[in-house]
Amino acid sequence: MTYPNTQLFINGQWQDAAEGRTLAVFNPATGKEIGRVAHASRADLDKALEAAQKGFEIWRDMPAADRAKIMRKAASLIRERAGEIAPLLTQEQGKPLAEAKGETLAAADLIDWFADEGLRVYGRLVPSRGKPELRQMVVKDPVGPVAAFTPWNFPINQVVRKVGPALAAGCSMLVKAAEETPAGPAAFMKAFADAGIPPGVLQLVYGNPAEISGYLVPHRLIRKITFTGSTPVGKQLAALAGQHMKRVTMELGGHAPVIVCEDADIQLAVKAAGAAKFRNAGQVCISPTRFLVHESVKEEFAQALAKYAQGLKVGDGLADGTQMGPLANPRRLTAMAEFHQDAVQKGATVLTGGKRIGDAGNFWEPTVLVDVPLEAKVFNDEPFGPVAGIRGFTKLEEAIAEANRLSFGLAGYGFTRSLKNADLLTRRVEVGMMWINMPAMPSAEMPFGGIKDSGYGSEGGPESLEAYLNARAVSIMNV
Repeated sequence: MTYPNTQLFINGQWQDAAEGRTLAVFNPATGKEIGRVAHASRADLDKALEAAQKGFEIWRDMPAADRAKIMRKAASLIRERAGEIAPLLTQEQGKPLAEAKGETLAAADLIDWFADEGLRVYGRLVPSRGKPELRQMVVKDPVGPVAAFTPWNFPINQVVRKVGPALAAGCSMLVKAAEETPAGPAAFMKAFADAGIPPGVLQLVYGNPAEISGYLVPHRLIRKITFTGSTPVGKQLAALAGQHMKRVTMELGGHAPVIVCEDADIQLAVKAAGAAKFRNAGQVCISPTRFLVHESVKEEFAQALAKYAQGLKVGDGLADGTQMGPLANPRRLTAMAEFHQDAVQKGATVLTGGKRIGDAGNFWEPTVLVDVPLEAKVFNDEPFGPVAGIRGFTKLEEAIAEANRLSFGLAGYGFTRSLKNADLLTRRVEVGMMWINMPAMPSAEMPFGGIKDSGYGSEGGPESLEAYLNARAVSIMNV
């Protein structure tokens, strides 16, 4: 199965970098180079910025219904090409082919929803205070060209969550996608190009992340920043954007608690949380990580989760039956070894996993640790890998306090048959997204984002469009 070299997409054209530089792309299942990606220079960025401004001036004035037609056509092309796009994601990122195809098809659904939501960007008329000849209006306009920075764990999903609301609101967008996973975003952009989106409205670059963000964020033509990635980098970019009064949306790191109450359906909890835990080899910002289980059911839950992990088929994402692929890069292997060693040294018990698989590719055993002490690294730093840490509690209030102890506030999970417990979890667990008695199921119409150090703003629901709009007051006196 062939893997293409990836070019930059600037002003409606696919092109090599101005200086001819490229970076290697590796297959995480083999560790071997499979292609190259163009490395943008300052000259490429300047060209893209100028095109983004011109593209914005065209797109903002296009009727929302016409913008929606182009978006829906792009969504249709993505669906038609899902069978071709998914293997690219698997080769460059490692996730099983079924997950890659699901990510691709979900992107098409998101685009369709945002295309419709763009038709519902309303202003309002405000009655005047006594002058009937005074007409007061609130007008909403697109904020302008947007710079987006996306990670490698969901090469298409993280792009579409930025592109969807931006295009629906009438903005142009310059995407800096991950150099490790370039072909998926390129295939996504090609669908829009083939759907007839005007030049400059959507553009795609790759290169040195720090250099590109350092140039784009403060640039006078960029009016908004949107970033998905780690909390430390997000804080740096938010601070830089703040110096230049740029609006930002930040979807940052998580360390999702899973609270399993004494009255929980254990079989459901294991199936739902297990699937969410080991999806994409745990490289998911909303992945369950800290399992807080009532002491009365802790042993049952821990053994069942370990059995679930042992039953997963780990291998190349392109191979039939693979349920968990490799980690995306060698850095994650090193991180998993450090998390595991630290937990064991501090007293955690290994129920299953804890080792690298083989010596080719970035494979790590699905790992379950029990009786993990609070001071262990895995209970404080986001593991971003296939490691589940379990510890017990006796009172629900203790579990909620532990869930809220860290500065993260992205996602959380709860399992209980009690409406009282479910209500308490809903009101007291400090996260932007909470799923009770189910795995994570983000949808286009629901907000997607965190609170506390996990960021701010939404990349889902009607709320996501507000960050791409300026609300202006206009008053007209008839004379």
